[in-house]
Amino acid sequence: MKNLLIFVFVVGALALGFLLARTYYKPAPIQQEKEASILLEKIETVAKLVTVEGHFSELYSYKDYWQYDWPIFRKKAILRVQARVSVGYDLSNMEIDVNQTDRLITIKNIPAQPEILSIDHTADYYDLKQGTFNSFTQEDYNTLLEDARKFIEDKAKESDLIASAEAQGIEILDLIRFLVENAGWTAQFETSDGQAMDVKARLQD
Repeated sequence: MKNLLIFVFVVGALALGFLLARTYYKPAPIQQEKEASILLEKIETVAKLVTVEGHFSELYSYKDYWQYDWPIFRKKAILRVQARVSVGYDLSNMEIDVNQTDRLITIKNIPAQPEILSIDHTADYYDLKQGTFNSFTQEDYNTLLEDARKFIEDKAKESDLIASAEAQGIEILDLIRFLVENAGWTAQFETSDGQAMDVKARLQD
C-alpha cells in the first residue's frame, strides 16, 4: 500500500511539473536574419508607343570544336527561346505646337520609322552536350543567352512586324487628325528630319 501511494505521488508530481512547464516555459524564438538590398540607379521618363507585339518560339543552335569535329573536342547546345517583341515609336523627342490664332496643331519630331522597343525573352537548354576537352563555362552560358536574344531580334526584323507597326502607327495618327478636325482645328505632322507627313496619303498607300 505504501509503495502504491509513493507511485501515485511520483506520477502526480511529474504530471504537475509537465503542466507547469508547458504553461510558463516558452522556448526562445528562432533567430532569423533577413536582408534586402534595393539599388535604384536611374529614373527616366519614358514616352514610347507600342503599336504591335510579336510572339516568337524558336530553337537556337550553337556548336564549336577544337580543330577536329570529334565528340571529345566538341560542345554544342540547342536553346528553346520564347520571346515577346514590342515594336513601335520612341516619342521622347516629340513636340506639340498649338497655334490658337490659326487653330492649328503641329506635332513634330515623329520618328520616320518604327523600331524594336523591347525584347522580353526566356530560354531553356533543350539539348546540351560537351566534350571531355571542351566544356561550357559561365561566360559561355551568358554569351549563349545574349546570342539567343540577338537571334530573336534578327528574326523580328525579317518578319512583317516593322511594316505592321508602321501601318498601325499611321492609323493612330489618322485618328488624331480626325479628332482634331472634328473639333474645328487643323492637324499637321512632321517627322524627326523636318519633313511634312501626309497621313491621308500614307494611309491610302
